[in-house]
Amino acid sequence: MSRFLADKGLLPNTKPVVELAQQVRDKASDMASELVLSAMNFLGVPYRRGGTSEKSGFDCSGFTRHVFENSVGLILPRRASEQANSPDLIPIQKSELKPGDLVFFNTLRHTFSHVGIYIGDDKFIHSPRAGGQVRVEDMRQAYWQQRFDGARRAPVVTSRQPNTKQNN
Repeated sequence: MSRFLADKGLLPNTKPVVELAQQVRDKASDMASELVLSAMNFLGVPYRRGGTSEKSGFDCSGFTRHVFENSVGLILPRRASEQANSPDLIPIQKSELKPGDLVFFNTLRHTFSHVGIYIGDDKFIHSPRAGGQVRVEDMRQAYWQQRFDGARRAPVVTSRQPNTKQNN
């Protein structure tokens, strides 16, 4: 599977999906892990400007909004810049990134013009551009390093959830 994704250009220069998923499970809270694994289910979905669903395709903020709403129940604003400025999200430093954090980039010559979801190991998942598909990218690539604008954390995603299952 990972070879197929790499051959299609969906996982350039990344570890196999199984290894990434295991890293997320090992390092992330339950909700962050669920969020990242949910995002990975959309690998290969085509980009579509204004797109907000798997069926229609996603733009970057439509993708992050869909994943957050359907995996952890958090409704994000519609546009990347609005997500970056949301009072419900906490600004964090790049050195503090954890799986499930939103990462923002300046790709259109203005701040917060692109957004993705950090998945760990300096990688993020996003819906890149017209003609592209949801894929994983390495933030260490010069293109992304030069355009990194900041990151935000949703407190509900990174807090460890207590085990609520009880045997009666």
